[in-house]
Amino acid sequence: MKNQTETQRRKTNQLRINLEENVLSSLRTGLEKYHFRHCALPEINLDDIDTTVEFLGKRVAVPFLISSMVGGTEDSYRINHILASAANRYNLAMGLGSQRAGIEKESVMQTFKVRDIAPNILLFANLGAVQLNYGYTIQHCQSAVDAIGADALLLHLNPLQEALTENGDTHFVGLLSKIESICRLLKVPVIVKEVGWGISAEVAKKLVDAGVQAIDVAGAGGTSWSEVEKYRMKLPEHKEVAAAFKDWGIPTAECIQEIRDKFPELTIIASGGLKNGVDVAKCIALGACLGGIARQFLIAAAESEEALDRRISVYIQQFTIAMFACGAKSIHDLQDNKLIKFQE
Repeated sequence: MKNQTETQRRKTNQLRINLEENVLSSLRTGLEKYHFRHCALPEINLDDIDTTVEFLGKRVAVPFLISSMVGGTEDSYRINHILASAANRYNLAMGLGSQRAGIEKESVMQTFKVRDIAPNILLFANLGAVQLNYGYTIQHCQSAVDAIGADALLLHLNPLQEALTENGDTHFVGLLSKIESICRLLKVPVIVKEVGWGISAEVAKKLVDAGVQAIDVAGAGGTSWSEVEKYRMKLPEHKEVAAAFKDWGIPTAECIQEIRDKFPELTIIASGGLKNGVDVAKCIALGACLGGIARQFLIAAAESEEALDRRISVYIQQFTIAMFACGAKSIHDLQDNKLIKFQE
């Protein structure tokens, strides 16, 4: 893709780093502390397990979200189509990467368009929330949604990443009121997510009061964008600054519990370091409605469509067997399943 904008160049570099470097947080998700109580006599058949869930009025075959990752470049165009094709085959939800590059350059929005191969999936558009403080309006948000036929808009929060990015967008004052305005005016639901450092109950309350319909906690324990930014930096002192944040954030399990305890009716998406189908099942039992996975699907999709199919199939089997082995016939049963927390 010739004549790339600065945003496109950054996205190209970030994609390469995510595929080639170790950018994992040094924190753990907290999910390893929880275990299902095994049911030796489930009184259900494995074939009768119902993994379907309804989210924002659409039925999803398994509560998996292919989390927001890429867009805006030739490589991401190919990867998005592989991911969307798989989401369509398995009837999973999918979020796209930040569409800022497509807003800045109209021709680039094509790299995000997947409705032709995934006409019925639950699909989320995506923009950085802080861009509302840099001139983005309701029209930009609606344009991002309309361009890809999305069912909802993800507004992502990434203050730490912006602080570590050269010339990053760090003006966050007054952002909440602008998010509230978007929630009131946008034609589709607004979901707010972090990018990997988690959302606390205190922040969740502000977002709920602003009219946000769902929160993706995107907790710590998976990809650390401070590490991604570290690999983008050229000066040693800049790398040293970024390296100090490798263990930053609120672990995913803690985010889910904090928010669920304060807002039992809120729709929660769990993401951040989920490494298999059992982790997704734990998140559902803790109170989430969907479990988002990014890096493992990205790596598989970059390899081939077949590799991605194998990865998704394995995770679905793990998730279904976890339900069976704890005696949960439906997602509702799984949500009622009490996890055992090991004492530290």
